[in-house]
Amino acid sequence: MELSLPSSRLACNNPTLSAQLSKTVARVSPANLSRGVSPVRLFSAGSRRRLLMEDPPARSPVVSCSSSLQNNGAPAPAAPAVSAGGRIGEVKRVTKETNVAVKINLDGTGVADSSTSIPFLDHMLDQLASHGLFDVHVRATGDIHIDDHHTNEDVALAIGTALLQALGDRKGIHRFGDFSAPLDEALIHVALDLSGRPHLSFDLQIPTQRVGTYDTQLVEHFFQSLVNTSGMTLHIRQLAGKNSHHIIEATFKAFARALRQATEYDLRRQGTIPSSKGVLSRT
Repeated sequence: MELSLPSSRLACNNPTLSAQLSKTVARVSPANLSRGVSPVRLFSAGSRRRLLMEDPPARSPVVSCSSSLQNNGAPAPAAPAVSAGGRIGEVKRVTKETNVAVKINLDGTGVADSSTSIPFLDHMLDQLASHGLFDVHVRATGDIHIDDHHTNEDVALAIGTALLQALGDRKGIHRFGDFSAPLDEALIHVALDLSGRPHLSFDLQIPTQRVGTYDTQLVEHFFQSLVNTSGMTLHIRQLAGKNSHHIIEATFKAFARALRQATEYDLRRQGTIPSSKGVLSRT
């Protein structure tokens, strides 16, 4: 059995090697197939000299190419350089009402370490870390003897500022994220753009006023505060849902996955800023 070997694939645009291989054919020996060894032997039509591919590697002909065939002759794109510690934002926010410290690593592994004195908010921050594969460290104390409003707000403001720091000039990222997350009967869609322009469009119908001790009105306020400091365009839509816990948790999961998409590197972009203007900023 004979198999033609296209010389253009082997020669890699080398005229000399292309001429030498222009009449090359491959013959497959049935005996070799049954023995399980490399079956291809190359015979030059001019000299009939055999080049046995089952010979030891030292005797095998080597054809080297300067370009990757998988990329149609173009050099393979390189991933943008990331510091050993990852893209990290760290913020401390201290007011008369709260004391908040936040650290986020966008290139983390999903480590969640949050203590805000608001149990349900801690649970939601765990979703942000786990599904975004971010390392999220939050410590917050505040006037929760009044209510959770100030602590919820200031945690979100600090997280948004930490995201802003970690993103830097936003070179090479995908920029856009889009994800729909189901949780039992609930289905939430989140789309976001790390545009530098803060905007929130929020459309959740949460049926109860509280989940545990957490005021469900604070969900919208959390995302509005995060959007304001991060410079993010964020759209949240409820497609289905009846259970308040499920609706809110699916929202944080969808947000985490969409943010993960947006912050990850696009190798084809090769480190350029994903904007026709050439800049992404808060202004």
